[in-house]
Amino acid sequence: MLFNSYTFLLVFLPITLIGFLALRKAPFRLGLGWLVVMSLVYYGVWNPNPEEPWSPKYLGLILGSCAANYFLGRSLSRLKFTGQGKLLLALSIAANLILLGYYKYAGFLAGIATDLTGWPGDLAKITLPLAISFFTFLQIAYLVDAWKGLTEEYHFTDYLLFVTFFPHLIAGPLIHHREMMPQFAKKNHGWHRDFPVGMEIFIAGMFKKVVIADNLAPIANPVFALVAGDGRMPTMAEAWIGALAYTLQLYFDFSGYSDMAIGSARMFGIRFPLNFHSPYKAVSVIEFWRRWHMTLSRFLREYLYIPLGGNRKGPSRRYVNLFLTMLLGGLWHGAGWTFIMWGALHGTYLCVNHAWAGFRKRTGRAPLPAPLAVLLTFVAVVIGWVFFRAHNFEGAGRMLASMFGMNGFGGLPDKATRVVASVSSVHVALALIACWIFPNTQQIFARYKPALRVPGAPYPERTRYRWYQWRPTPLFALLTIVFIVVIGMQFDKVSEFIYFQF
Repeated sequence: MLFNSYTFLLVFLPITLIGFLALRKAPFRLGLGWLVVMSLVYYGVWNPNPEEPWSPKYLGLILGSCAANYFLGRSLSRLKFTGQGKLLLALSIAANLILLGYYKYAGFLAGIATDLTGWPGDLAKITLPLAISFFTFLQIAYLVDAWKGLTEEYHFTDYLLFVTFFPHLIAGPLIHHREMMPQFAKKNHGWHRDFPVGMEIFIAGMFKKVVIADNLAPIANPVFALVAGDGRMPTMAEAWIGALAYTLQLYFDFSGYSDMAIGSARMFGIRFPLNFHSPYKAVSVIEFWRRWHMTLSRFLREYLYIPLGGNRKGPSRRYVNLFLTMLLGGLWHGAGWTFIMWGALHGTYLCVNHAWAGFRKRTGRAPLPAPLAVLLTFVAVVIGWVFFRAHNFEGAGRMLASMFGMNGFGGLPDKATRVVASVSSVHVALALIACWIFPNTQQIFARYKPALRVPGAPYPERTRYRWYQWRPTPLFALLTIVFIVVIGMQFDKVSEFIYFQF
């Protein structure tokens, strides 16, 4: 079920909210149980093949995973910081990764083995269960924290809601149990204040997705289809328009999803951690990863980079750990060589960035001017997104070759062979200006603390007054109506969020 669908907006969300409000004065567990049931309904309606009958097996998969990890977590809490507990933790993490690996990587690994040895040959298609990457990582973090003694003895209903709560279930944010459990335990007496803020944030996210991201897709897709085929090479202008369109489509798609997740959770009085904070304004790749998918960056840092040794074992080991962390982060996004290359590229970026920062500190050199630093960082990120989007290395190579003039410096071709309209560059430029110039959603709603702070990452300041900051006034109500009308006019292009495939 998509956030940007009539079923969610007109049926699921109203019923869930009405039931939640009706049970506010009921016994505590009854209210939580309602949210658990509705979250499982939200997940359970997914059918990977609409042409076949619906099956409950994927619902059984997530419930089985939650039950197993809940009881493992309870055992680890009793065995914290013991050798026996460490062994159980290793086995528990391995079991989760094996489950994820079977569904997500078995076909990829079988293909590699077949190319090298001729065995095992073609495998039957394995359907990737919805959200398996997210709920697996969420539960691995819980198990590690249980062994460290950072968890409490939660009721199973609490734990099930922590994992399956529908606003974050499909594509994040990746939340910590210690961020969410205390909020679920509190009776929400400020619903009348939380609901309008949550609704406005949700509408802002839907505008990003429906009006901006979905209108950039028809610009990016034909160009990447061109480099994936055997036809002509795109011109330099076409290649840059396509690459920039996808760069902005991905941002507004996932940033919009995160806003909708934060907004829908806030309607129930729950605050999620911040997940985006204008990453294309970053002056370095280091800062980019503090602003892009911030909860994933936190997970990779706390549960992969630091356990590998972090920066505690000297500069050389630090660079190895950085590279491995990003390499595995790329593999987490998708079972394919292009995703691995994307991770390796960002691992290299981070190593170079840290080396340059150290050199500059030792020599007393001044940093690059901010506009130049932003531009260089952005171009590096765009190059990475080419691998992220391309079907294979050949397509990525063709795209980059055209972008950097290896096939000439041509503009748009004649109309007979053109794959993007001449006005496409204007649409891309407007979207880029929106990223670089306009305040982001969190800054607009900063007066109402829209999201939890992620330690070590930027966070919007709560100022006394800014003209663009949302307030419950007639002017902002009128702007909301305008946004809703524009969204409604574009709603015939409902599409899945890009991160749903991960």
